[in-house]
Amino acid sequence: MRELLVIGMGPGHPDQITVQAVQALNRTDVFFRIDKGDGKSGLNAARDEILRRHVPEAGYRLVDIPEPPRDRSPSLTADGYQGAVGDWHAARAELIAAAVDAELGPDGIGAFLVWGDPSVYDSMLRIVDRVRALGTVDFTCTVIPGVTSVQALAAAHRIPLNRVGEPIHITPARRLAQLPEPGLPDGLDSAVVMLDRGFTAADFSEPGLSVFWGAYLGTADETVISGPLAEVADEIIAARAELRERHGWIMDTYLVRREQAEA
Repeated sequence: MRELLVIGMGPGHPDQITVQAVQALNRTDVFFRIDKGDGKSGLNAARDEILRRHVPEAGYRLVDIPEPPRDRSPSLTADGYQGAVGDWHAARAELIAAAVDAELGPDGIGAFLVWGDPSVYDSMLRIVDRVRALGTVDFTCTVIPGVTSVQALAAAHRIPLNRVGEPIHITPARRLAQLPEPGLPDGLDSAVVMLDRGFTAADFSEPGLSVFWGAYLGTADETVISGPLAEVADEIIAARAELRERHGWIMDTYLVRREQAEA
C-alpha cells in the first residue's frame, strides 16, 4: 500500500532536521509541494536546500500541487473563520488525493515537508484525514516530528519559555485580537503568538509587558528584536514591513510576557 510521510522540517535551517527525518527523506519516492506562487518561492527554496543537503542520491521526484484560494478577510467572525478554513482544507484534500492517485505507485512512498512540527499549527494532518475520508485513494500515514518555531524563538533569545511554576500558552494572534480588550487576559502572564498577519501586540496598552520577537527563525535571514513592548513595537512593525518587501513573505512568532518583580 502507498505510504504518506508527513515530515516536520523545522523552521527552515537544514541543520535543524532530525535524524529520523533524514532517514524518512531518503526513502521517499515523491515529494509533494503546495505551490503558493512566486511570491513565496523562498518557502520552496528552503525545502530544496534540505533535500540537497540530506538526500545525496536524488532518486526522487517533485510534484507541485496548486494552492486553492482561501478567504483570509480580517473581518471574518469566529464561525466564518472556521467555515473558510474548512472550505480551504476540503479543496486542498481534493487536489492532494488526485495528485497522490496520479503520481504515486501502489506501493510508493510520498512525503510532505511541513514547517516546524506537523502537530503545532499546521493543517496537513487534518487535510490528510480528509483525503483518507474521500475514499478515492488508499494509503498509510507516518508522522515525523520536527523542531518548532517556538523552540527556535526561545533559543534565539536564549530564554526559557516558561518561568518557574508557570504554564506555556501558545495561541494564534486572531484569538487575542478577538478579546474585549487588547492584551493578555487576567491570569495569563506569558503567551507565544503565532500566525499573526501583522503585529497584534502593538495594540496592547498594558504597562510592564515585554516582547521577544523573531522572523525566519533558524535560517540565514533570522531577525530578532526584544525589549519592553511599548519601546520596540514600532521597530518590530517597521522590520516586518521591510523584511516582507525584501523576501515577498514572512514567517514570524513572538512571546509576550508580563514582567514580574524578582523573587
